[in-house]
Amino acid sequence: MKIVIIGGVAGGATTAARIRRVDETAEIVLLERGKYISYANCGLPYYIGNTIKEREKLFVQTPEAFSKRFMVDVRTENEVVAIDKEQKQVIIKRKDGSQYNETYDRLVISTGAAPVRPPLQGIDSEGIFTLRNVNDTDKIKAFIDSHEVKRAVVVGAGFIGLEMAENLHALGASVSIVEMANQVMAPIDFSMAALVHQHLMEKKVNLYLEKAVASFRKTAKGIEVVFADGQVIEADVVILSIGVRPETSLAQAAGLTIGKAGGIYVNEFLQTSDEHIYAIGDVIEFPHPITGKPWLNYLAGPANRQGRIVAENLLYGNQKVYEGSIGTSIAKVFDMTVASTGLPAKKLKQEGIVFLSSTTHPSSHAGYYPNALPMSIKITFDPQTGRLYGAQIVGYDGVDKRIDEMALVIKKNGTVYDLTEVEQAYAPPFSSAKDPVALAGYVAENILKDKVKPAYWRDVQNADPNTSFLLDVRTVDEYSLGSIPGAVNIPLDELREHLSEVPTDKTVYIFCAVGLRGYLAYRILAQHGFTNIRNVSGGYKTYLAATSPVTLQKQTIKEVNDDGSARAAFKVVQVDACGLQCPGPILKMKKVVDKLTPGEQVEIIATDPGFLRDAAAWCNSTGNRLVSQESSGGKSVTVIQKEEAKACKLVSSQDSKGKTFIMFSDDLDKALATFVLANGAAATGQKVTIFFTFWGLNVIKKLHKPQVEKDIFGKMFGMMLPGSSMSLKLSKMSMGGIGGRMMRYIMHRKGIDSLESLRDQALENGVEFIACQMSMDVMGVKREELLDEVTVGGVATYMERADNANINLFI
Repeated sequence: MKIVIIGGVAGGATTAARIRRVDETAEIVLLERGKYISYANCGLPYYIGNTIKEREKLFVQTPEAFSKRFMVDVRTENEVVAIDKEQKQVIIKRKDGSQYNETYDRLVISTGAAPVRPPLQGIDSEGIFTLRNVNDTDKIKAFIDSHEVKRAVVVGAGFIGLEMAENLHALGASVSIVEMANQVMAPIDFSMAALVHQHLMEKKVNLYLEKAVASFRKTAKGIEVVFADGQVIEADVVILSIGVRPETSLAQAAGLTIGKAGGIYVNEFLQTSDEHIYAIGDVIEFPHPITGKPWLNYLAGPANRQGRIVAENLLYGNQKVYEGSIGTSIAKVFDMTVASTGLPAKKLKQEGIVFLSSTTHPSSHAGYYPNALPMSIKITFDPQTGRLYGAQIVGYDGVDKRIDEMALVIKKNGTVYDLTEVEQAYAPPFSSAKDPVALAGYVAENILKDKVKPAYWRDVQNADPNTSFLLDVRTVDEYSLGSIPGAVNIPLDELREHLSEVPTDKTVYIFCAVGLRGYLAYRILAQHGFTNIRNVSGGYKTYLAATSPVTLQKQTIKEVNDDGSARAAFKVVQVDACGLQCPGPILKMKKVVDKLTPGEQVEIIATDPGFLRDAAAWCNSTGNRLVSQESSGGKSVTVIQKEEAKACKLVSSQDSKGKTFIMFSDDLDKALATFVLANGAAATGQKVTIFFTFWGLNVIKKLHKPQVEKDIFGKMFGMMLPGSSMSLKLSKMSMGGIGGRMMRYIMHRKGIDSLESLRDQALENGVEFIACQMSMDVMGVKREELLDEVTVGGVATYMERADNANINLFI
């Protein structure tokens, strides 16, 4: 039997090799229009970025070696220009332009796909490239080696685009990515892509999402990339990674059937509409195992498998059926690994398939073993049977083996229950006793068995504040670093004592950092009669990633003084916070910074991806200086320098005098004004005292107070008075408390410190809080109910402070 194969690389070369291993007598002709028949296509970006330093390592087999080993007639630079299926022959053009015919008994089409290159103005300018084969790679490499490339623009944020962005960054270029969609990496959902956005911003990559390129202009300084909205960015090199489309021109001209998705139609045996012609790889379309609809799948693994199947079918008759591909893929994005298999939520919605999803944030291995790195897993599944539809994983270590386990379950029509039954190898350096795959299965099982009802980040974002209640069950320290706007903080361990503060007439959205404590809180509330409750899948981590804006990047802070001179070397204390989840790293850092003297620095190494953001926010709120931040290999390194309190000079007739305030009111707006003034005064370095009397005592009550003994009058006052500063109302336009909540919401959106944050800052700035002993006795307020930093005094104490002050305000 004479078999002609059009195209080498993954599918064609695999088919030829498999045929020879099965049948030593077959005549095999392999036609390739390029110079190479078997090379590492996926390794091309890494050769450009010098990760793969030797070009020869890209080639799996040379034509000569392949021909000799497998006794295949390999003809490179021989392009098939037509197929005559009636005569069972192909017309071939040599490198010199001459043509000849070659007959076949069976023909295999493995022509692959070609990169999309839209007809935009200026797209053929020097310095604009696509990347699909070795020739493209050589052109890009030669250009970079011969030009000074400081600015690179990658158009398209798929797998190849992001890999190119990383490798251009490794060469020292400032990289910008332009993408028409609202996210990078189309195979994953937005909430997971948002984690990749954060990582790219950490690496100082500029993301231009929802931007369409309209044209290119060659200038003396390089290339101008012009967006459809008129915005222009400059580049020295542009890589087009817009996508690919099947190379079906030969098949179309030959009259073979082209499917609805645009690829060559094949049956379950990978046979085209002509019984003597088979097709494999990127050029074909095939029904998706879940949707049953044809789709295009540009992956090397399925192409190799198809080649193996075709080899046996054309030799022995159609006996082996191709089961189809679910699109299992993985990519390295700087330090991060991103993987996907099956169908994400957005694709299921498009197909009208009912589904549920869950998001978990486990660690790559046991947290107590060094270098445990975070990963995020999202799975989609059938709400009735639990059939697993898809999985997405974003992390740093161990992502590959977890996605492979998920893919096997999906291909075998398995369920989320199967995930809990997968028996993984366990030792602390490799996994946890409850592996991330099993954990994802357990969470989904809880949803299916109605042990928890999930909510998703979009539900929370769109929640009506009049009919919903956001319950943050993280610690007070975590809450102080940021929360969902309008959320009320009741730590999990204190929830049972505060059940009366959770409304029963609203939908309660419960959340913690990643979902576990939220689930525990859900179970507590459910068993105490609460029914309209939801646990936010993926917790605050998922919500924050999905709702945080993508911002253009600034340069790393340089170690220089204000006058440009080099900053002197200071003592640097190193802190290892690896393996700790929020708020662990920030609390560990704060304890160290508190012990430093001004000018000394602390270097914190953490694996929590949110720590970079939290550390910057902490510096902004405390006045300490953020020296530098960088991340590599799933770890971040943050350097912070302790600073003296920055003075904000207030005009005063007597600079040596202090300031005293009498806080008589418990109105929210008046309390805010008090602490703003007190902090401003304290910033001058002068002594500031606030004397809290009568209703003002409510401003300094603890959010969560211990049980104390009170007489009947104290209990009555306790029922009538606000429980803490969180319950304060506006002096005007309170509207039953709605005005106060609106005020807090607007302040949070505009980045204005909350009352509690201002109060904490006042204490940190040395403002003295004095509670009036007489008022406490009259109103039944116990010392244990007030903030620990508050001292108790009487009129004499206040008068002594006032005597040494030049300003005394009664509020």
